[in-house]
Amino acid sequence: MPVSDEETLLERVETHDDVIREKRLPGVGQTVRSRKHFTLWRVIEKREVWLNAGDPQEYRVIPAIYLCFWRVQEGKLPGIGRMRGYAYSLHDNTFEANWEVVDPRG
Repeated sequence: MPVSDEETLLERVETHDDVIREKRLPGVGQTVRSRKHFTLWRVIEKREVWLNAGDPQEYRVIPAIYLCFWRVQEGKLPGIGRMRGYAYSLHDNTFEANWEVVDPRG
């Protein structure tokens, strides 16, 4: 049975769920450790975003997951202090290269 162009296209479309599953990204409340500085950070926000993934002349976007991290420091309330945020897609290895999950359940 021949496969239609629409079915072929649907098989190749990446989703936000693919990014979460394949990159094994942490959820809100989970703690990660910086591989470079060995500091602890807690995920305080997780949202779906789109990244521009092509030539500026060609509008092409890919799904990504944005994680906002708060640096865990004794004596400081959550959300007060250093925070950083990054978007992760299937096309990069920056999460694996820079972070490790230290509490897998959150």
